[in-house]
Amino acid sequence: MNRTYLSLLTLLLSQNSLAQASEHEFNQQKDIERIVVTGSRIVESIDEVPATITIINRQEIEAQLKVSSELQTLLATLVPGMAPNTGTSSNSTQTLRGRSPLVMIDGVPQSTPLRNGALGIRTIDANSIERIEVIKGATSIYGNGAAGGIINYITKKPDSDSKMSGQVSVSTRFSAVDFEDSMGQRYEGMVNGQIDKFSYVASLSYEENGLQKDADGDVIGLKYGLSDAIMQNYFAKLAYQFNDDISLQMVLNHYQSEQDSELIDVVGSVNSGVKTYAIPAPAGTDALGDPQGPNNQNYMLKYTDESIFKNTQLVVDAYAQEVENIFFYSPTLANLEQGYSGGQSLIKSDKQGLRATFNSQVDWEQLEATFIYGIDALNDVTSQPLVDGRVWVPEMDMENLAGFLQTKWVFQDDLIIKAGVRRENIDLAVNDYSTLKLCKTPDVCSVPIAVTGDTLTYSATTYNVGLRYNIADYFQPFANYSQGSDISDIGRLLRTATVSDIADIQTQASIIDNYELGFTSVVDNLRLEFSAYRSTSELGTTNKYDPATGVYMPVRAPQEIYGYEALAHYIISPNLDITGTYAWIEGKDTKNDVYLGARQISAPKATMIVNWAPIDSAKLSLSYLYVGDRERFEPVDGDYVGDQGPIESYHIVNLSGHYNFARNWNAFAGVENLFNQDYYPAKSQAYTYSGYNVKGLGTTVNLGISYQF
Repeated sequence: MNRTYLSLLTLLLSQNSLAQASEHEFNQQKDIERIVVTGSRIVESIDEVPATITIINRQEIEAQLKVSSELQTLLATLVPGMAPNTGTSSNSTQTLRGRSPLVMIDGVPQSTPLRNGALGIRTIDANSIERIEVIKGATSIYGNGAAGGIINYITKKPDSDSKMSGQVSVSTRFSAVDFEDSMGQRYEGMVNGQIDKFSYVASLSYEENGLQKDADGDVIGLKYGLSDAIMQNYFAKLAYQFNDDISLQMVLNHYQSEQDSELIDVVGSVNSGVKTYAIPAPAGTDALGDPQGPNNQNYMLKYTDESIFKNTQLVVDAYAQEVENIFFYSPTLANLEQGYSGGQSLIKSDKQGLRATFNSQVDWEQLEATFIYGIDALNDVTSQPLVDGRVWVPEMDMENLAGFLQTKWVFQDDLIIKAGVRRENIDLAVNDYSTLKLCKTPDVCSVPIAVTGDTLTYSATTYNVGLRYNIADYFQPFANYSQGSDISDIGRLLRTATVSDIADIQTQASIIDNYELGFTSVVDNLRLEFSAYRSTSELGTTNKYDPATGVYMPVRAPQEIYGYEALAHYIISPNLDITGTYAWIEGKDTKNDVYLGARQISAPKATMIVNWAPIDSAKLSLSYLYVGDRERFEPVDGDYVGDQGPIESYHIVNLSGHYNFARNWNAFAGVENLFNQDYYPAKSQAYTYSGYNVKGLGTTVNLGISYQF
């Protein structure tokens, strides 16, 4: 058993190239690429996991980076079950199987579930990521916020035994539709190495966007926009190996993106049929508000003892995170009586956490058993004030303590049974506060309520069980049942309170039950994956517009979400492979028998990726995205409302390639929206709120060069 563990660890640290491997190398490579750590917190083979998992390796990340540095685009392209890209800096509507995922960096939560501002995906630059592991379906393995699953960014490790090696890259990106003021630039650098028992990785990414333009050459609207955005990411990982068993690792990550533009929006809407686009601010005026965008800092310390006692590993993680995400200026945050013609909110979140995880392994004659157990402690203080000082969402102080046990039983290497339990205890303290008086028009205002604070107490025991039977390579079925305990977006409920006591607000936790059936099949060079799923929750959260106040009020009602996903990967030859995926999902408010809107449920999505290496020194990648129709709702008094606009299908084709023209030198190019498709992203079609109907990028070119040393 210990030999198996060590071999898996070695594979995890290995690097190779799947798409350019020969058939013999592929048989070895597929083992390397089928290693996962996120689902159970330990290194294990994906072929021993009774669930659907997507692993995005470094080669796939680099291919996507040649087209766009945006992680939303990468995930939408490569992850079945992930909703289509929004075309903006926000991942609102970009759910995972209809529910919000928990975004993590090396297992440390990045999302702000107490007030979900949907900016969690943009918390690190892709240059610092080695691989991405996506676990689908509700899970309580890592606690609150994982109603839809987990997206875990695994950061880079040293890839060289030398004292120093690295890579630098310079690129530029511009609109091929209208070049004027569209040129941006990106700089990347990474160094790593090992000196005796000390190892390190450090990376720097800096990117300045020009104006982002649609297929007509108009500047895309600024709400969650990326025009004139400046991104910077500083990452460092330091590690020291005291002996064969004991190591200490420290990670620092700073990510910031700000859109500081001199433009203003010409606001349209789905119902008016007029797109939202940006123009220069009139002479003598300035764009309103502070620069918008995420600001995220992470500090992580990991202690590992591979043999704390017999056949048992100990991993202790301590971490801290500081978030300050600033949103766009909005006239809906107006209160003319107090002198506010609008406002701008920010989500502030400070987290400190400690996790202790034990991994014990026992070997019998034909049975291998793994026991993963430990304690998670987290303090999360989150609020959503306005930049002008008004309090929209009061400070929420959450103390979370949880114990867990996960087990895995492997019979004769073929039959895998996993089962686990987690006990969650949460105290959420909120002081007395008053809701804001907000006026959509001078005559349509919300009614402020003085709310008495309290400490809300939550406790839940959640379970999971899964079965996988690797009968043969050509058929490996699995089934699982998992639960998640979720108190996400309590802040949204608090800011729209209509009662005077916090205890009377419907803030109960939601228990999500997730069921999944699927199989994988490998026949020669063809790999097939299929899964069907269903998830239910007694207290989902949707929106309903209140015309008396102009505010969208939360509605808590039981939900059912169901769908299926399929993937096929075929290696045609040693230098040519193709991957196709399809995902379909639907969901309902079962109490009122109405379909769920686009905030949760995405339109059908299909993708195809072709990788071709015509010569050893060059490679081309073609990706195709299809988003289907979803028209579930009728207009209300002639207009669509909320997130219920009709979605019409569209197609996007991207092309990228690179060429090694000299030793250690590489030139690359990428084209996003190769055929200049004139389209609205799915979110822009479904969101009827003013200013959200922005078009997608027109043809955009990325050119660059990199050097390895």
